[in-house]
Amino acid sequence: MLDFTNTEIAFGSKNPKDLKRAYWLFKVVSYPWIVKLGKRLTPWLLKLRFPIKAMIKATIFRQFCGGETIEECTERIGELGKFGVGTILDYSVEGKTSDEDFEHTTQIIISTIEKAKNSENIPFAVFKVTGIGRFDLLEIASEEKTTANEQVLREIAAVKERFERICAAAAQHGVRLFIDAEETWIQPVLDAWTWEMMCRYNQERAIIYNTVQMYRHDRLDFLQRQLAQVQAAGIVYGVKLVRGAYMEKERARAAAMGYPSPIQPDKASTDRDYNDALKFIVENHQHFAVCAGSHNEESSMLLTELMAQNQLKPGNDRFYFAQLLGMSDHISYNLSNAGYKVAKYVPFGPVKEVLPYLLRRADENTSVAGQTGRELGLISSEQRRRKGK
Repeated sequence: MLDFTNTEIAFGSKNPKDLKRAYWLFKVVSYPWIVKLGKRLTPWLLKLRFPIKAMIKATIFRQFCGGETIEECTERIGELGKFGVGTILDYSVEGKTSDEDFEHTTQIIISTIEKAKNSENIPFAVFKVTGIGRFDLLEIASEEKTTANEQVLREIAAVKERFERICAAAAQHGVRLFIDAEETWIQPVLDAWTWEMMCRYNQERAIIYNTVQMYRHDRLDFLQRQLAQVQAAGIVYGVKLVRGAYMEKERARAAAMGYPSPIQPDKASTDRDYNDALKFIVENHQHFAVCAGSHNEESSMLLTELMAQNQLKPGNDRFYFAQLLGMSDHISYNLSNAGYKVAKYVPFGPVKEVLPYLLRRADENTSVAGQTGRELGLISSEQRRRKGK
């Protein structure tokens, strides 16, 4: 019987020291003023070369990241694999703008694909297109009608070449690849390029996966419209289903520019569409492969129930669950223990370079209703259970 409150299974991979560190970390981020202060002070202290890197690496970095390099992640990959939990290596360096940096990132992403090829514990690779190309170029490429000059078009073509090279590497090595969703005003070109790669490589099984953000009110309709195209193309549509990551930015831009917000009116609407998308995918499972990226117990449980109703076994390779490293272990490990396919996003990169990611994780745990309290409650329950032995 699947039970997300089973802390013995949830924290079976954690020793007392691990649990204590996680408890105090979530305790700290439960205070919004500490998170706000940390967001302001940490980049400044690093810039002034204060010796805080070791402290960051031993605390928040250790909780949410696998290492500074792919090789440093090897130990964490093995630790997760012992409990049937896969790893998705996520190069989480952001904010680069030069072609040299974009090419460097492209090579690292291809290296994660090559690492996955040789490991049964790495079921997917992943990348963000803004990691390999300038945001403004993707914005221009997403316009219905562009007046871009030849130089800009050449630069866009260079971004697409990197994109295609990564997808080709995934197909060559048989490694499934997530292409992350981003802001609505650059998503059209990401959808178009991803579809093109699906038509090229998803003939027999899903290699290329698009990411669909259900906090957008138009995405359930988008997903449903893919079915006819998928059937016509004779491919398997890979989809990573998430709630979304740019809500405040999206609403602010819509308000500033005077167009309707693309975001759902409330969380209940997002949850409804997320669950309806799961139902639609399972009902049409011959044409889809899905990774449910969610920290929501209800949605995770729903997918297991839908699979059972459609006689789809827990170990079916077309159905994956995914959570972020360091969060929602009660979902990940209990699902894996019950035989379901599960993977953790394992960010990596130099401490200073992944700091924006780490600060977002701290911010997210502070702002998402109940997230920190849930983590603290589960850790406390496991600590009490162990003391009571």
